[in-house]
Order: sequence, then structure tokens, then C-alpha cells
Amino acid sequence: MHLKSVHQWVIQRIEITTLISALVAAAAVWGFVSLAGEVVEGDTKGLDTDILLWFRSATDPQDPLGPGWIEEFGRDMTALGGTGVLVMLTVFAGGFLWMQGKRRSMVMIFAAVGGGFAMSQLLKFGFDRPRPDLVPHGSIVYTASFPSGHTMMSAVTYLTLAILVARVQTRQRVRVYLIAVACFLTVLVGVSRVYLGVHWPTDVLAGWTAGAAWAVGWWMLARWLEGRGAVEPQAQSIADGRDSADVAGRMTETPGARPS
Repeated sequence: MHLKSVHQWVIQRIEITTLISALVAAAAVWGFVSLAGEVVEGDTKGLDTDILLWFRSATDPQDPLGPGWIEEFGRDMTALGGTGVLVMLTVFAGGFLWMQGKRRSMVMIFAAVGGGFAMSQLLKFGFDRPRPDLVPHGSIVYTASFPSGHTMMSAVTYLTLAILVARVQTRQRVRVYLIAVACFLTVLVGVSRVYLGVHWPTDVLAGWTAGAAWAVGWWMLARWLEGRGAVEPQAQSIADGRDSADVAGRMTETPGARPS
């Protein structure tokens, strides 16, 4: 069998993007499980301490690194992972899909984010890891430390919203932009939690891996449901830099016609 024939056989039977997504989700789950095992055994204590203190002044561990406006910026960034902000964004995104007539995608978003919140709380309850006590907390905290709820829910919410909303966008650059912004915000929220001294670095890393696995898993579920007609199909991409009306005009233009 020729190499070209093998390639065509693979393309016909396996959707590469789905395969890659499955591998990413599996790697994220494996990473979370491995990290959780190390945390439970106490093997990450030294690394956690070193990284946490790196965000503090060398002369005074009580003082966060940098001027006062940096600390205020950290509080602004950590607020992006707060429950109130994430709930509002989810409702706004759901309203956007509802106005576009994508009612089933709207329901899927609500289910994905709501389920992610429940999973985050269950994990916190199960591990019950104490918060860092080496430095003062720069933000009020109420729950256990592992995994970071702000970080996990940022990954769950921003990535899930970006992936599922991107499904119904026609332009490839819009899809890439939405996912890139979601990743950027998720990273900022996670770093801010360590900077403010309310989480160990491994709490944040666990939140990233668990949240990413959750978001990718829901994307795969959306693709599976799409194949069965249970959710709206993914929008077909159109060439970047072209207006859809221009594309339609080109398709209906009479060959050989000249403008008057």
C-alpha cells in the first residue's frame, strides 16, 4: 500500500483534531493524578516553598515582590477567577448563543461550567489541603487549597466558553483569538493566586491541568453530540479577510460580466 493511500485511509477513519484532543485530555488527567499523588505524599513541599517565596521581597517575605501597583494588579487579575465574574461571563456567553439561535450550545455551556464548579468543590473537599501559612494572604479565602478553585474554574470557564463559542464562529482567526485570550486569562489568574500567597504553586498547576482536561472533554462531547444532531453543527470556516457577502457575491457572479 502506497504512503498516499495510507494517509487517505487514516484521514477517512480518524479525525486528527479529535485524536489530538483526546491525547491532550489524557495527558492533563495523568498530570493531575501524578501531581496529586506527589502533593499527598508531601514531596512538593520544598519546591512549593521556593516558588512561593520567589514572589516575595528578598529582605522581607511579608512584602510581595514589586511596587504597590503590582500587588493591586494581582488582585485585579485574581478577581477574573472569582465566582461572581465567571457566573456573569457564562450568562453573557449563553445570552449571545441564545440570540444567535444556538440554544443547545447555550445549554451545553451552562452544563459544562456548572459541572466544573461542582467537580472543583468535590476535589477541594477530598484533598482538604491547608492554605500556605508562610506569608500573609493578599486575598480573603474560605475553602481548602488543592486544587486552586480560581485557577481551575478559570480554565473550565474561559476555555470551555472559548472552545464552544468558537465552534459556531465562521472565521478561523476568530476561533484562534478566542482560545488564545482564554489561555492568557487562565495563566494570569493562576499566577496571581501564588503572587498573593493564597495558593501553593502545585495548587495552581493542578487547577490548570484539571480545568484543561474538563474543557477539552466537553469539546469532544460537543463533537460527538454534533454527529448525532443533538447540538448545532460547527460553523464552516470561511477565508480570513473576506466578508461573507463578498464570498457570496463571487459565487453568484456571472462569468464574463463587466461592471456597468
